[in-house]
Amino acid sequence: MRMRGRTLLTRTVSLIVCGLLAGVVVAAVVFPPVALSGLGAKAGAEAFGALPSELSVARAPQISYLFAADGRTPLATMYDENRRDVTLAEVAPVMRQAIVAAEDHDFYRHNGVDLKGVGRAFVSNSAGAADRQGASTLTMQYVRLALAYSADHPADVVAATEDTNARKLREMRYALRVDQEFTKDEILERYLNIAFFGNGAYGVYAASQVYFGKPPGRLTIAEAALLAGMVKAPTTNDPTSRSGRPLALDRRNYVIDNMVTTGALTRPRADAAKAAPLVVRDTRPPNGCVSVGEKRWGFFCDYFYRWWMSREEFGATAYDRERRLRGGGFRVVTTLDAGAQRGADRAVRRAKAETAAEAAMVAVVEPGTGRVRALAVNRTFALDDPRNPTNKPHSDPAQRAKGASGTYPRTVNPLLTGGDGINGYQAGSTFKIFTVVAALERGIPLGHTIDAPQRFRSAYVIDRASPTACPGTSRYCPTNSDKKAGGVLTMWSAFARSTNTYFVPLQQHIGAENVVDVAERLGIRFRVDREGRWAADREAAHDWGAFTLGVSATTPLELANAYATLAADGTWCEPTPVQEIRGPDGRTLDVARPRCEKRVSTGVARAAVDAARCPVGDDSATSRCGASRTAARVKAAVNAPAAGKTGTTDAENYASMVAMTRQYAVAGIMTDPDWPQTTVTMGHQRPDGINPPVYESLAAAMEGKPRLDFPPAPAELTR
Repeated sequence: MRMRGRTLLTRTVSLIVCGLLAGVVVAAVVFPPVALSGLGAKAGAEAFGALPSELSVARAPQISYLFAADGRTPLATMYDENRRDVTLAEVAPVMRQAIVAAEDHDFYRHNGVDLKGVGRAFVSNSAGAADRQGASTLTMQYVRLALAYSADHPADVVAATEDTNARKLREMRYALRVDQEFTKDEILERYLNIAFFGNGAYGVYAASQVYFGKPPGRLTIAEAALLAGMVKAPTTNDPTSRSGRPLALDRRNYVIDNMVTTGALTRPRADAAKAAPLVVRDTRPPNGCVSVGEKRWGFFCDYFYRWWMSREEFGATAYDRERRLRGGGFRVVTTLDAGAQRGADRAVRRAKAETAAEAAMVAVVEPGTGRVRALAVNRTFALDDPRNPTNKPHSDPAQRAKGASGTYPRTVNPLLTGGDGINGYQAGSTFKIFTVVAALERGIPLGHTIDAPQRFRSAYVIDRASPTACPGTSRYCPTNSDKKAGGVLTMWSAFARSTNTYFVPLQQHIGAENVVDVAERLGIRFRVDREGRWAADREAAHDWGAFTLGVSATTPLELANAYATLAADGTWCEPTPVQEIRGPDGRTLDVARPRCEKRVSTGVARAAVDAARCPVGDDSATSRCGASRTAARVKAAVNAPAAGKTGTTDAENYASMVAMTRQYAVAGIMTDPDWPQTTVTMGHQRPDGINPPVYESLAAAMEGKPRLDFPPAPAELTR
C-alpha cells in the first residue's frame, strides 16, 4: 500500500466531516428527535472514531489452470469461483467508465465516502421513501466485498453484508482508510476483480469470457455497459434468462445514458451503443477432471488431483488442499506429453474397444525425472449417468445376477495409478527383473548358468492342495509355460525366454526377501494387506517362492517407474504429474522439482538393462540372448535401442509388458478390473493383446527424439 499525496489538512477535514455525518446517522437511529443536535453529532463522532480503520483483505479465490508439458495445450481448469485477476491496463477504458457511471459518478472526486450521497440518502430514507437509498461508493462496495471474502465464520459474512447503519458506518471508516492508501485506479482494479457478475462469473475477466467469449480489454461500449449494469442485481438482470433479458437491456441503456452524464460518451456514440443488439453467451469454463479438454485425458488429470491432495505442502488437511487448488489461481504445467498421450490413447483403443470388459492400461514415465508423460486406458473418465446409464452389465456373473453395472466404458476409478480400492494387478514375469537385480547385487553375473528343468522342486513350502505343489507334497514346484525343459541357460537367455525354472532356483539361492527388497526400492508398494505384511517381514518374505513370477499386485505406473529406475542408471525418482507450478504472484513453487535418489548401483542397473534387451530383440555387444524371444518385434517397432519384458499368469487372466528406451519407460497391463478371475484369455502378440499398445505408445513418445544407446554393462557382471 502507498499513501497518496494529500495534505494533512485535507485528510483532517474529511475525517471531521465524516465523523459529524456519522453522528447524524447514529443519532437518527438512537435519538430521532435530536438527530441534528450537537449531542447526537458528538456521540456519533466518538463512536465512529472508535471503529477500526485497517482493512485486512484475503485474496479472493481464483481459477487454477492446468496445461500439458508444452505450457500451451489446455488440460483442465479447477475452481470454486470462476475468477482470474487482471490489471486495470488489461480492462477496456469503456469498462472502467461504465462501472463508474453505473455505481459512483463522483468516484474520482470523493475521499471514499460521498458526503452528498450520504446526505441525500439520509433525507430520503428519513422521509420514508419507498425506495431506500444506500449511498455506497465504489470504495465502500469494495470494502463490503473484501470483508465478506476475508471472513472466517459465516456470522462474519452476515455482518459484512447486513443492511444496518452499524455496517455502513464500519464501511465508511474502512473506505476512508482505503482511499488514503490506494490510488483510485488501484481501488477500481480491485473492485472489478472481486465483483460478482452472475452465472458463476466472479470478476470482470470471467464475466467477459462467460458472456462474450473475449478478454475484458476487447469489450465494446454496449458490452461494458451491460456488465456494469449487472453488478447491482446479477440474478435479476441476467441477460441469459428469459425474464432477466429485458431488465438487463434496460439497465444497460441506463448505464450508457449515465456515461453521457459523466462525460465518458457523446450522445451520438451513446445512441449507437444503445442500438446495438443484445447478444450474449453462457459459456462457463469446464471445472475438474470430468470436464477436461480431451475426454481421454481425464485419468491423467485425476492422477494430478490425487497427487495434489496427498501433498502436505498444500495444506494440513484435505479441505485446505482442495480449497487451495480450486481457489489459489495456480498455473500448473503438468508432465503430460500431448503427443505421447494421444499416441497411447489410440494404441489402447486399437487393442480393446471402450465397450470391452477388458482394460488395456498403459503408463509412460521418463527415466531420471519420474515425470509421467501419459496415462491411457480404453475407458472414458466420467461418471455413468444414473438417469441415462451407458455402462454395460457387470462382467462378474455374481454381480451381474444382482443387476449391477460394470465400470465400462465410463469410470473414475484410478485404474492406472491405484488407490480408492484399486490395489493393482498381477504383472507376471515382468517381476523377474527384480531377481536379476538382486542376483547382480550379490555378485552373480549375467553369464551365471542354471540347468532349468521343466518342473523345479523348490524348498518353498505351500498348501498341498495348490496346483503348483509337487504331487503329494507341500513343496512349491513351478513349471515352464511352454511345458518344456529350459536346459542350461544364462541370465540373458532365461530372461529372453522367461524360463520360470531358472528364476525360482536363482531366487531361492539369493533369498526371496532380497528380491522383495529390490522391488520395494524400485517403487512397488504392496497395497494388498497380506502382501504388505509379507514384504515387511523378512522371514515371511524369505518363503515367498512365487514372488519372482509376479504374483504380487502392482499398477502400470509403478511398473513403468521401476523399469525407468534401471534405465536411469539406478536412480529412482518419485513419479510426478507436474513440472512447474506458479502462484498468482508468478513465483515458482519448489514442489514441482523432481525428487530422486540412488536406489541401485550404476553397474548393476546397466547390467540389468543389458539382460532386458534380450526379450525385445535388441542384443548388445556383450549379451548372449539365444534365439528365443518373448517380444522380438519391439526393437523394430520402436526403431531405437530398447529393453523390456513380458509377463502373464498361469490362468492367463492378466497380461503385461514393459518396453523402454533411454528416454521413456512404458508399462502395460491387460485384465478385467471388475472381475480379475475372468475366463477371457489375455494375449500378448496378437492385435488385441497387450504388446502392441505398449510398443506403439513407446514409438509415439519417441517420435522426433534422438535414438540413444544404453551404456554398456561392466565386464565383471557380464562374464
